[in-house]
Amino acid sequence: MQVTSATRYVLVAGEASGDILGANLIAHLKMLQPDAIFEGIGGPLMEAQGFNSIVPMDRLSVMGLVEVLGRLRELLGIRKRLYQSCLKNPPTAFIGIDSPDFNMPLARKLKQAGIPTIHYVSPSVWAWRQKRIFNIKKSVDLMLALFPFELPIYHEHKIPVVCVGHTLADDIPLESDATLAREKLNLGSINGPIFGILPGSREGEVSRLAPLFIETIKLIKQKEPSARFLIPASNKDRCNQIEAILHEANAEAILIDGQSRTVMAASDAILLASGTAALEAMLVKRPMVVSYRVNKLTFAIMSRMVKVPYVSLPNLLANEALVPELLQDDATPDNLATRLLQTWRSFITDKTIQAKYLDLHTMLRKNAGAQAAQAIVTMLEGKGK
Repeated sequence: MQVTSATRYVLVAGEASGDILGANLIAHLKMLQPDAIFEGIGGPLMEAQGFNSIVPMDRLSVMGLVEVLGRLRELLGIRKRLYQSCLKNPPTAFIGIDSPDFNMPLARKLKQAGIPTIHYVSPSVWAWRQKRIFNIKKSVDLMLALFPFELPIYHEHKIPVVCVGHTLADDIPLESDATLAREKLNLGSINGPIFGILPGSREGEVSRLAPLFIETIKLIKQKEPSARFLIPASNKDRCNQIEAILHEANAEAILIDGQSRTVMAASDAILLASGTAALEAMLVKRPMVVSYRVNKLTFAIMSRMVKVPYVSLPNLLANEALVPELLQDDATPDNLATRLLQTWRSFITDKTIQAKYLDLHTMLRKNAGAQAAQAIVTMLEGKGK
């Protein structure tokens, strides 16, 4: 591809997992196009790659059908601003990274305006709202999927798609050293089990899950007095939020500034919010319990629309219940404590699940950033960009 200083990408990532993917993609695009410019909306990892974010990424970090209504005016304003900016100064391509409810409508309008559009991370059309595939076809020139099971629906509808794997599978070693992780966290010698507690990175999900998870650790402490608990906080605000919840609950845990992956590797078992963290815990090869709570109306609506039996990526990838999922009303402190202790104890002796974790990890190791960057450049070459 003929590279010029005019090569410019507009990327939009709306949450921490998208920031990871975006930073890796930018790094590999820079290898192919050293003079390329990157701007839009992204997080600190993307900014470390020279990305210019026009608004803080956390302004897009909202989850749930009901929860988004309170932020709708702001979100629509941000999207309109991006659209007008792209029309005024058309980029080489627009790349939406996950956050499909924000990115797809923008991509559709930009594609209609003649701007090449790529979406990185397939929306879960295979799981729910399957008619979205028709809108996706009108919105994107190329879909970059993370997982092999996502490809058939795109092939069926003749939408260009490439499975690139997941950058986490590339970054995380096939074996994670717990002793080394504990040394990095300055934990010293802890004789009892260590449990990683990850209630999410968004303010809303932490407000829903942290009180639940902290009540859970109090029950575990009664059954395992030597247990210790690590809670990584994604930023200072989340740290203050979790610290206040711990104080109110009169509970003890070690708060860690970020380093969620190191916390996972240092743990004997993990309790976490459903999402990318479950994939990361699987890649680190630790037993886990996945949980989530949303607004009751949101859960009622989504329950009627979801067409798959699992919500966590380890289970979806394996097409079986590798890890326990306790959602909504099933997510009680007693249930979570019981299942986490059971899962921890059984994982020590059950090598079957550990072997399945390794197989899935190997399957997802595709050098995602390099594959995604090459797929984008190849697509643009075909369009003469």
